[in-house]
Amino acid sequence: MDAATEAFVAHRNLLFTVAYEMLGSAADAEDVLQETWLRWVGVNLGGVRDQRAYLVRIVTRQSLDRLRALGRRKESYVGSWLPEPLLTAPDVAEDIELADSVSMAMLLVLETLAPIERAVFVLREVFDLSYAEIAQAVDRTPAAARQIAHRARGHVAARRPRDTVSAAETRTALRAFQRAIETGEVRHLVEVLAPDVVLVGDGGGVKQAVPRPIVGADKVTRLLGTGLTRLAARASVEPVQINGRPGLMVRVDGELDSVVALRIDGGLITGLYVVRNPEKLSRVGEETLLSR
Repeated sequence: MDAATEAFVAHRNLLFTVAYEMLGSAADAEDVLQETWLRWVGVNLGGVRDQRAYLVRIVTRQSLDRLRALGRRKESYVGSWLPEPLLTAPDVAEDIELADSVSMAMLLVLETLAPIERAVFVLREVFDLSYAEIAQAVDRTPAAARQIAHRARGHVAARRPRDTVSAAETRTALRAFQRAIETGEVRHLVEVLAPDVVLVGDGGGVKQAVPRPIVGADKVTRLLGTGLTRLAARASVEPVQINGRPGLMVRVDGELDSVVALRIDGGLITGLYVVRNPEKLSRVGEETLLSR
């Protein structure tokens, strides 16, 4: 390989992770990587002191452009929008900070940030770039980047899961959900639902899903009780790693139907995220490599 190709391949997983954390969409992250590559091959490498930082700068700028366009697409999206789930390898779960940053719950928190805040937060908190490097990537001064990071950090802290959740707690909650799907009986699930649990479904207008978030354990239980009773005889459930956390792949009549991810606070499920949009399920057939 030539030097440009070798450097790009060496950092590809990192660049994909940056783009995915900024966009919440693997398809868009792949497009950003293509655009990054086209710009990278035109760079005079003799003048590049830090190839990693330079590539991150390109991918960040391309992601910011794509993020603004993605925001317009979300305005016309049918129903609730959820990030595209990824099937991830065990090594992602072992890196606690990386697993937290790509979790469905954190990606939804990042959705509440302005594009520039999201970029600065991701580059600083996840990838530990200096403020000087971040300033170059987002076209701000280092002092401004530091200010933006401080504002974004406070915004995220107020909305992110309150406790560090162990894999064991997540598996306990998922087992209860799995039993509910397989038996059609929600009594297994009631004791692990928080009173203010939120159920969000994403069918993209292609598959049936709740049109808006359902809030409250009673409402969620009633809705699931109706749906799961019909599905129990036809559904099979596979525990998997989704976005660095334990999740479920649900098949109906042998065909992939949905991916389920959870947000857990204090040992109880506070967020239940069900992705059914077929366009968002294309990446769960094989593991996606992430790094930082």
